[in-house]
Amino acid sequence: MNNLIIKNIFLGASILLLASCSSDEKQTVTTMNNLVMEDNFDTDGVLNDNLWSYEIGTGNNGWGNNELQYYTDRPENIVVENGMLKITAVQESYMGSGFTSARILTKGKFEKQYGRIEARIKLPWGKGLWPAFWMIGANSDTVSWPQCGEIDIMEYLGNNPTTVLGTVHGPGYAGGQAISKSYSLLNDRFDTGFHIFGIEWGKDYINYYVDDVLYNQITPKDVTGEWVFNQPFYIIMNMAVGGNLPGSPNQDTVFPQEMLVDYVRVYQ
Repeated sequence: MNNLIIKNIFLGASILLLASCSSDEKQTVTTMNNLVMEDNFDTDGVLNDNLWSYEIGTGNNGWGNNELQYYTDRPENIVVENGMLKITAVQESYMGSGFTSARILTKGKFEKQYGRIEARIKLPWGKGLWPAFWMIGANSDTVSWPQCGEIDIMEYLGNNPTTVLGTVHGPGYAGGQAISKSYSLLNDRFDTGFHIFGIEWGKDYINYYVDDVLYNQITPKDVTGEWVFNQPFYIIMNMAVGGNLPGSPNQDTVFPQEMLVDYVRVYQ
């Protein structure tokens, strides 16, 4: 099934950062090594439609954030080649927008409750770029955001190439009140090589990782409202342009820009 193994089958405008949470015996850490989904993107030209769907339209069409791009399914914006998924942001006039990009999701095709969810990604660089690897509650069609819940495994602002964010949104802690923490590289940048971004998610906890570093744990005691993360979620990958959080591109932002994904894996 195109490198897919299945056995069980609004991003906020600003972010409130949590205090530091160290890796110690107070944190719940488990080992999840039973692979239940994998996409290695090794069939050139073909996105696995057993797993992924495209989301088409303006970035501000029901998704908020005042984003500037129009999401398409054109190869100019999204393609599988050389063993990678390539999402490309292009500066062009298209359907009333000044930029194009792509957004894909596993809604209705792969939805998972708990596990280790990770992707190996190389990120772009430049003001106004906003790539993300994230999840939304599978009940999003019947329950409005943020009641459905949102888990941002990785989001990144292109003008800060050493730092990524891991965040949860839910009722009472969404948008500017989201619960989040940043992780920064000391002697490297996220646009110069690939890094693994992941969560290990169990009942009443979400652990955030970059490569093999556990940098945060979020639990019900950390949120200011209802914990809505004990239910299935689906995966989203996209690269927005502009919006409330990153701001607009400036004269130093070079286009086109690429987000390269080596693989996506889910373990139980």
